[in-house]
Amino acid sequence: MNDCIVCNHLISFVIPCYCSEYTIEAVVAEIQQEVAKQTKYDYEIILVNDHSKDNTKNVIWKLAQENPRIVVIDFSQNFGQHSATLAGFHKVRGEYVVTMDDDGQMPVESVFDLIHELENGADVAFGRYEEVQQKWYRNIGSQINSTMTVYLLDKPKELFMSSFWAGKRFVIEEIAKYDAAYPYIGGLLLRVTKNMVSIPVKHRARTVGKSGYTFRKLFNLWLNGFTAFSMKPLRFAALCGSLSAAAGFILSIVMIIRKLLNPDILLGYASTITVILFIGGMIMLLLGLLGEYIGRVYIILNKAPQFVIRDVWDQRETVVNETSDDGKEV
Repeated sequence: MNDCIVCNHLISFVIPCYCSEYTIEAVVAEIQQEVAKQTKYDYEIILVNDHSKDNTKNVIWKLAQENPRIVVIDFSQNFGQHSATLAGFHKVRGEYVVTMDDDGQMPVESVFDLIHELENGADVAFGRYEEVQQKWYRNIGSQINSTMTVYLLDKPKELFMSSFWAGKRFVIEEIAKYDAAYPYIGGLLLRVTKNMVSIPVKHRARTVGKSGYTFRKLFNLWLNGFTAFSMKPLRFAALCGSLSAAAGFILSIVMIIRKLLNPDILLGYASTITVILFIGGMIMLLLGLLGEYIGRVYIILNKAPQFVIRDVWDQRETVVNETSDDGKEV
């Protein structure tokens, strides 16, 4: 492959990196090998170090020094995969943008199947794993996340959304405009376009290390999805309040009628306490949900950073462009 990154269709790979010192080199090497087999595509790779606790920073820094097509973004602290992905979007130059994980579980050869869907008219193409090779709680989390996006963000039920996807440049540029805290890539994509497809790909078993997603991080991710990109939880809260009030009103009418028909009947304290506990619990739950929204609005108004970049290594300008006899780039 020649050194001109403007000759062919440029694919920008954005890879958030967290504690992947033993896997990221193989992922980058596989990208280079697979793109080298193509005649119409070229590549650049944006690696975003999400404040890894291991030697990931030095590993990817070395990769960038050896290859000017590799850009490194280093965060000052851990901001999460979605913030790291957005940071990478600000550096892409490609006609197509591909996001993937740093663990080597995603087959790079399937990237061109995703690109083929974009060339056939789709705005975004996701890899749909035929058999997911991850822990059971991650499978449950993925299912909950999928259900949430269907009912709260109006995702088409037949669409499978994963962290392995390709999008056209205009989609990425629109997503990159989002500068508030609590980013959620799925919600941003659904804001931009519904012209999305998913195709089957193989999901490899993890060979080294373990997932950086804990249950707490998964929960925070779900919370970002339905509080930052949907008003439906608040509408659900209003509905619950209305139903509870209606139930209380009907119950009070029933109790009055029973007392009038049978003055000797004793109203049970147990049922009264049960109703109070139920209504009180609902009120506290819905107040907590409302407080979550207000708290996030407060943090956003205070300009909480989406991410903070400590350092960037970007040597793409040093790539030597080959020229034709008339001096134009080829």
